[in-house]
Amino acid sequence: MKNLIKFYLAIFMRRLHYFLLVFVLVSAASFTLARVLPAVYESQARLLVESAQIPNELAAATVNTGASEQLQIIEQRLLTRANMLEIARRLDVFEDSGQKSADQIVSDMRKKTTIRRSGGRDQATFMTISFAGRSGSIAANVTNEFVTMILQDNAKIRAGRAGDTLDFFEQEVERLGVELQEQSAAILSFKSSNADALPETLSYRLGEQTRLIGRIENAERDIANFREQKIRLTQIFEATGGLGPTSNLNQTPEQIQLARLQDELNGALSIYSPENPKIKLLQAQIEQLENKVASQSGTAVTVSEGAPSILDINLADIDARIAVLQQQSAQAQSELQGLASTIERTPANAIAIDALERDYQNLQSQYNTAVDRLAKAATGERIELLSKGQRIAILEAASVPNEPTKPNRQMIAFGGTTLGAVLGLSIVVLLELLNSAIRRPADITKNIGITPIATIPYIRTPMELVVRRAVLVAVFALIAFGIPALLYAVHIYYLPLDLIYDRVAGKFGAFL
Repeated sequence: MKNLIKFYLAIFMRRLHYFLLVFVLVSAASFTLARVLPAVYESQARLLVESAQIPNELAAATVNTGASEQLQIIEQRLLTRANMLEIARRLDVFEDSGQKSADQIVSDMRKKTTIRRSGGRDQATFMTISFAGRSGSIAANVTNEFVTMILQDNAKIRAGRAGDTLDFFEQEVERLGVELQEQSAAILSFKSSNADALPETLSYRLGEQTRLIGRIENAERDIANFREQKIRLTQIFEATGGLGPTSNLNQTPEQIQLARLQDELNGALSIYSPENPKIKLLQAQIEQLENKVASQSGTAVTVSEGAPSILDINLADIDARIAVLQQQSAQAQSELQGLASTIERTPANAIAIDALERDYQNLQSQYNTAVDRLAKAATGERIELLSKGQRIAILEAASVPNEPTKPNRQMIAFGGTTLGAVLGLSIVVLLELLNSAIRRPADITKNIGITPIATIPYIRTPMELVVRRAVLVAVFALIAFGIPALLYAVHIYYLPLDLIYDRVAGKFGAFL
């Protein structure tokens, strides 16, 4: 076992220059990278989404966006291309911003910006914003600028939405008010054009129809009576040569009609109460005829006693009464036809008016709802303008960091050294596995089947040793000084190592 350890140790010493070559190469690169990479300072701020200060039971806000949704909207608006370019150029975030394109600036700004949200059901909602810059003041300024933009954007969004809601309901109230006026005008116009056939006057017109029918029947009955009376007078005169008592014949038509109406009134009082509309109507007609008869009492005509003249006068009087009754009957017939026409139109008018009034009621209901919501929208806008609704508050403002957060120089140097040692050992092991030369007596016995008596190693001359050592020293010196010089030249004349590092780290997902 001891000889085996010595053998592998001898192999390692023989391959030591390969190990040292890889080890020094990787270590020098890691130390140079740890030294050259610029310091990155990170500053962060914490925000809190506060609930509305006024309970919804007292005054509800018109902007009901959830806290998580609100933060997502603000985050997307914050990371827009215009904002990233404006902040980067105004705060001089990058030293070489003049050499970068706008797309590169936007991409780098978004990579250096970190936004995290936390919260949940029945939990407060927080937002943490951080920015990594080349100096502590730049990182703090950019982070505070983000916070300012978030607060302004949130207030602007909420006030804008509340204002839009108020404008909408103001327009709705105005529109519905105009429609209500138009609907009222339509109802008024329809009722004006159909004033004689409105549903509310139907009962009155039905009563008038009954009265006119009775009036026509009475007139026809009186006409028939007068015609019979005329026939009887003629027959009496032809049979007797005289007319007998003429007291009734000398009465005027108004007196005869008055007597008839009084008889009707006496009969109606035995059936109806004095307050009945028919009784009232008969009393009014009797009063009117009494006044007319009283005015005619002084103009009575004296009739001579000659039989032929009395007959002619009575027949002429009866014909006059019949003509008056016929005229009254014709007038009543005309009025009755007009009433029948209006009664027939009433159901259709009732349906049309119901439709118009139903539309009016619907509009009135919508108008009342819109007015109520307008009042709520005005209250909601006032709440947002006074910042009494849901808002974003600063829990912790961004401060200037005293020490850089990246890169971790010790970790880079230690990791590079460890990686160099592992790669060096891997090279030695790989070369040994690929080497099939005979180096031990056991190899001779194993491969040839001969047991050697003694073995003599290869002995280098002093000059060979000097040359070998000089080459190794030169290679090591070249690696130790050449690698840092090469990295420095790449950093200065080609591309900064921090950008190369960021690109490689971003590609492989390694963040040191």
